[in-house]
Amino acid sequence: MCRTLSAFPTNCLERAKEFKTRLGIFLHKSELGSGTGSVGKFEWDSKHSKEGRNFSEDVLGWRESFDLLLSSKNGVAAFHAFLKTEFSEENLEFWLACEEFRKLRSATKLASRAHRIFEEFICSEAPKEVNIDHETRELTRTNLQTPTAMCFDVAQGKTRTLMEKDSYPRFLKSPAYRDLAAQAAAASASASPSERSHT
Repeated sequence: MCRTLSAFPTNCLERAKEFKTRLGIFLHKSELGSGTGSVGKFEWDSKHSKEGRNFSEDVLGWRESFDLLLSSKNGVAAFHAFLKTEFSEENLEFWLACEEFRKLRSATKLASRAHRIFEEFICSEAPKEVNIDHETRELTRTNLQTPTAMCFDVAQGKTRTLMEKDSYPRFLKSPAYRDLAAQAAAASASASPSERSHT
């Protein structure tokens, strides 16, 4: 055991393992049926502790705002797993694809990826067609004539709003999230101040 983990009391480590297991079970169904690569897979990492937040705080933060959920790698994985159970994961996948698209700097890659995203999510009868209105679809089609990093902004914004107002409240009410949040709250309440300072 590394020195950092050995400083924690045994019961704290056991709780952390239990949280990881519970979230893994929550996401297990998604992982089995996922063909989307890293979007559908839960990847446990120590990023949350580097940011000064432990896993319990991360889980509890998801109910504070949709932005906190989307800014958490674990939150995105849990939300994606939930959306798969509702057969509406295409909304989050489109939103994530747009986030990655904005990071592109090469004009060639930008044009190529823009057309791929449009064909996968926007055009009529797309394999993962998102629910947007005709005007937004046509505006996006027009934007593709000269693709920029912002050509999907309107469609992405409408999809995000739909998730925030529709899917996100159902996610927070889901038994899997409520159970996970209850355990996170119990762990946070039982942790002493000295234990919290080690995370």
